[in-house]
Amino acid sequence: MSKETGKKIGLWNIVGLGVGGAVGSGIFVTLGSAIAKTGRSILPITVICVFYMLFAYWYNLAMSGVFVVEGGDYSMKGMLLPPILTGYGGWTNVIWAFGCTGYALALTSYLGSLWPVLAEHSTLSSAVILTLFFLLTIRGNRIVTLFQNAATALLVVALVVFIVVGFPHVDAVNFFSAGHDGGFFHGGFAGMISAIAIMGWACQGTTMGPVGVVSITKNPKRTIPMGILVGCVVVSVVYGLMSYVAAGVLPYDEIAGENLSVTASAIMSQGLFAFFVIGGGVCAIISSFFAVLAMIREPLSHMADDGWLPAPFRRKTKDGYPYFCFLLVYIVALVPILTGMSVDNAVTMLMIPTMLINAYLNVACVMIPKKYPEQFAQRSIKCPVWLFNAGSVLGGFCAIVIAVTLFKDLTAKDAIVAACVVIIPLIFSMIALKNRSVNEQVLEARREEIVQAVLNAKE
Repeated sequence: MSKETGKKIGLWNIVGLGVGGAVGSGIFVTLGSAIAKTGRSILPITVICVFYMLFAYWYNLAMSGVFVVEGGDYSMKGMLLPPILTGYGGWTNVIWAFGCTGYALALTSYLGSLWPVLAEHSTLSSAVILTLFFLLTIRGNRIVTLFQNAATALLVVALVVFIVVGFPHVDAVNFFSAGHDGGFFHGGFAGMISAIAIMGWACQGTTMGPVGVVSITKNPKRTIPMGILVGCVVVSVVYGLMSYVAAGVLPYDEIAGENLSVTASAIMSQGLFAFFVIGGGVCAIISSFFAVLAMIREPLSHMADDGWLPAPFRRKTKDGYPYFCFLLVYIVALVPILTGMSVDNAVTMLMIPTMLINAYLNVACVMIPKKYPEQFAQRSIKCPVWLFNAGSVLGGFCAIVIAVTLFKDLTAKDAIVAACVVIIPLIFSMIALKNRSVNEQVLEARREEIVQAVLNAKE
């Protein structure tokens, strides 16, 4: 859609993008693990986590209220990151391979609830699923678009069915019990923080979609921040209702660490259960799987063209498919499956570096009022400078807490893997800059282009 000739979108479109970006595979993948950490206090935790993750992505909210950033998240990072972290940010597209690992393992888990033979051979099943998805992307994104349109509708119906059918089966007394039976605040304060860190995967999408559609949004400096905030309220309600059912029907020992199909099987008829697994869990995960592979395609290609990867990775098919780049992501995603990594750990390997980058971006927003006083004076949310800066620092702190908590909860072996996931991309980025395979002056010139485009942008 052209911003000159097309009809621009409004507040409720932005709310829909935020809700759609958050409510998906994450809740199907992580809710059982979060229940294992905090018991039935998962109900307030899911509500709190939505707004906690809003702070963890503070830079998206803060910058969208000060600037008209038509390049969305990519341009925001271009304004704030130094060259070494620009390279590291590029490498996070490769690190998204761990997200693909998590999706493949989660799909096997949900499909295994219908066909146990898949669960019995989970490593092989997950490897085949991963391979199939990467093969499907070779022919472009048309199949992705067609599937996601149908999957979104099925997902909404499945969520409604889970909540409506489950509500009468909930024993509300469970949420007021305490102790070691999975009652309220099971695991104490540390368990609450761990649950928030795990649920971060499910709650992080409320800002990403909205900041990517600035160019086609009416009054974006006001509409996008407001849409993000309203979207967070909607997501917190949906997640609260889902967690109420997920944690309130069965004993703690039966649901801790398990996916939502366990609760669904206890409250639904066989036909409804099959629909929930396929239309809910499977469709949500497949949709997110396709979305990630589509999302990283162009960034991977640009990363290779800019010199962050060796020259062979610049090769593409006639329609621009970066086959060596995707082969690298595929291998990185396959190895954890073959070595027995869990869904939780796969998510952790992705979340730690993402939150470390976010911590830098959030704190870097402190410089906005001084560096861009004219734009800051015209901000849509008229908070005082000290409050804006406090939000930036708090956002950095929230992101760091998630990274540290996830790292702390790993075994020694997995902690070494996580440290490598953080350190190795930094080393590769330093080598690329030192060897001048990446031109630092070009990066600075590109940053200046982004800044000028932002400063010259008009609503």
